[in-house]
Amino acid sequence: MGYMGFLQWMVLLLSLYPVLGAFFWFWGAIMYRIFNRENLEAIPDEEIAEPLITIMIPAHNEEVMIASTLDYLFNKLNYENYEILVMDDGSTDATPTILAQLQTKYANLRVIRIDANKGKAHAFNVGMFFAQGEYILSNDADTLPEPDALKKYMDYFTHDSDINTAAVTANMDVQNRTTILGKSQTVEFSSIVGIIKRSQSAINNSMYAYSGANTMYKKAALFEVGGFRQDRATEDISIAWDQHLKGTVPKFAPEIMFNMTVPEKFGELFRQRSRWAKGGTEVWLTNIMAFINHPIKNKYQFTMFIDSTLSIVWSFFFVISTLILVGIIISLLMTGNYEGILRYIIYSFVMITSESLAGGMQLLTALILDFNGAKIKYWLFAPLYTMVYWIINPLSLVWTFKGAVKTILGRGSGTWTSPKRE
Repeated sequence: MGYMGFLQWMVLLLSLYPVLGAFFWFWGAIMYRIFNRENLEAIPDEEIAEPLITIMIPAHNEEVMIASTLDYLFNKLNYENYEILVMDDGSTDATPTILAQLQTKYANLRVIRIDANKGKAHAFNVGMFFAQGEYILSNDADTLPEPDALKKYMDYFTHDSDINTAAVTANMDVQNRTTILGKSQTVEFSSIVGIIKRSQSAINNSMYAYSGANTMYKKAALFEVGGFRQDRATEDISIAWDQHLKGTVPKFAPEIMFNMTVPEKFGELFRQRSRWAKGGTEVWLTNIMAFINHPIKNKYQFTMFIDSTLSIVWSFFFVISTLILVGIIISLLMTGNYEGILRYIIYSFVMITSESLAGGMQLLTALILDFNGAKIKYWLFAPLYTMVYWIINPLSLVWTFKGAVKTILGRGSGTWTSPKRE
């Protein structure tokens, strides 16, 4: 095969990457359903031990959400042996005053004040030394786990086969569905969590990222990898890869549900996705040499690395090819070659339709698997997901790639601003 032949095959592969990826995640989720512990009988509630759990909430300027979240956590959880540790990360609003008032109400509420905001990872690393529990539940200030969540989490640490389990991440759902953007993210999270994490769990017990909003960590496993990387944009992605490469095992718990608040304005959504994309690129750049130099040693995580590599390459391919297509159409328009314009439009329509059909099948499977189809009505928003989010993701990755490289060169920061709470 010559150079041009290889190039043509690469262009074809990248063009079909979203379609092939959708089918890959679809079959991976089916395999998870058939073979993994989702079908195993859970330990009865009365037999599950209740070791001390520290629910840790890193909070920066959370005056709108923090009181309602803490009231829920103290009054709605079906678990006796837990404490809540709030890491006040340099809040400049009324958050410290609200926390002081709540401490008079709840005896098991502890607050650690950090004077300067240095990011969630830094706050979590400080909190690890103050956490009294053997297990730490990372819980965002706007996140509400289901009442039985702690007992269900413990079921994943109780079996003899769970001795090497480092972390268990739950199944996220959208709490605010007041706009079309919020409703469409319900579909998206079912796709990411319901399909991709099932597939990753079915293949060598790997997982690209935990959910930073609600994940249970074994505290000893956090100390084993030195805690969270404080200069990363996404602490939940970086800690997942660090623990993978240490040989510990992550678990996905699709039956544990938690609700989180999502951006409902396009600007806030793009900022969120840019942070996620930057964090994913940082992790890829951090670990690329480990996989190149030691592919056999890291064979169980290699599929995760390959998918990340293809995702990054495809993002650049998508942006560059789109710019080239727009340039060609403008050139044909200026020369009056309308037949050529129609040919390119038809080609683009075929590709978009193929990707939308594959994505729609992936999303439909996810919605059926998640809690026996309870959210299947949101499949109506699948076209919006495939048309908008599949465009936002590559754009945000290319937009933040330079910043990710700066982080790897030692000029990064783990601080970021939360979306405006309402």
